[in-house]
Amino acid sequence: MTEPLVLTACTAVSAAGRGVLAHRDALLSRTSGLQPNDFDPGLGGWIGRVPGTEAHALPPAMAGFDCRNNRLADMALRTDGFAEAVAEARDEYGADRIAVVLGTSTSGVSAAEDAYQRRCDGGLLPAEFNYDHTQDLFSLGSYVRTVLGLRGPALVVSTACASSARCFMDAGQLIRTGVCDAAVVGGADSLCRMTLHGFAALELLSPTPCRPCAADRAGISIGEAAGFALLERADARRRDGRTTPRLALLGAGASSDGHHMSHPHPEGAGAVGAMRQALRRAGLAPHDVDWINLHGTGTRANDATEDLAVASVFGDGVSCSSTKGWTGHTLGACGILEAVIAGQCMAAGFVAGCLGIDTPDPAFRAQVAVGTLDRPVQSVVSNSFGFGGANCSLVLGLLS
Repeated sequence: MTEPLVLTACTAVSAAGRGVLAHRDALLSRTSGLQPNDFDPGLGGWIGRVPGTEAHALPPAMAGFDCRNNRLADMALRTDGFAEAVAEARDEYGADRIAVVLGTSTSGVSAAEDAYQRRCDGGLLPAEFNYDHTQDLFSLGSYVRTVLGLRGPALVVSTACASSARCFMDAGQLIRTGVCDAAVVGGADSLCRMTLHGFAALELLSPTPCRPCAADRAGISIGEAAGFALLERADARRRDGRTTPRLALLGAGASSDGHHMSHPHPEGAGAVGAMRQALRRAGLAPHDVDWINLHGTGTRANDATEDLAVASVFGDGVSCSSTKGWTGHTLGACGILEAVIAGQCMAAGFVAGCLGIDTPDPAFRAQVAVGTLDRPVQSVVSNSFGFGGANCSLVLGLLS
């Protein structure tokens, strides 16, 4: 059993809204943020696009970092009082004692796509294209670290769709070993042509809003998002004056089954390993969990395989569902986004059942929720599974 760590501040932006309360409202009103694909209309399908991204401006001193991914990150940093919370922690611990551990799968590749379309004579990219501060994977970490005025360890994880979930594990190790006192964890992934065309080539884009766990599910709706959490030890000083229970990371598990580049293990072996490891580190039994926030992308293979894995670990005794019907699949950002969503469900006492379906796939063995379940939620397993067999499961709970 590992020492719990508390998420003393959280923020997120996605197609479902800007800020944690906006996400709670969208979940409770069952209002999806998905829309017809106007980012690359020729492909069709639906996307989860964050409103206002194009108009958002980075601070003038950070103009060299300007790309869609860093704009999303900046929007999140300036929401929910997150930057102010980090500033208070920085004053308490020192700038060199707060780590930055973030995840992304695409980084600022859209900036490179735009630059490629504006190639100069001889096929050269425009001189103003700044690879290091946009497309490079560390661009996100460098941007966040600089804007927040931090000088502790910094790294960016890129393990496909498990990226920002895996960050919790790496940041937790830094804190528990005394390398730092706190960490900014999370990540961002933004819409880009590479992702949309890649999933289209795999014939995985749904022509309608994605409907995870439905018998007639037809694929993914790609989304974009950014989110962050300030991770600290369980005895961290309360700075907000509140006495309500705090969201905590109770345990985490990861695996790499390496079955196939884009297809899950047929029996969900890696997913099973990640969930069991996370439960063991949290000191919980399967029946102690109140809700499983599925990776649930809406593809036939992913959902069916995850159902096998969940049933193997939990049987049919724990409610499970996917929230990607609200946000789309935000790739490397889904781990942090869905951790924030889980926190809101726990704080308000409800399970967000799958959106847009009346009954789950009758072949599924797990207990899939298809509507809002109003009841206490004290512990959640949140799954993030990526291409190449990268799997990560987080166990989140409430601590007094």
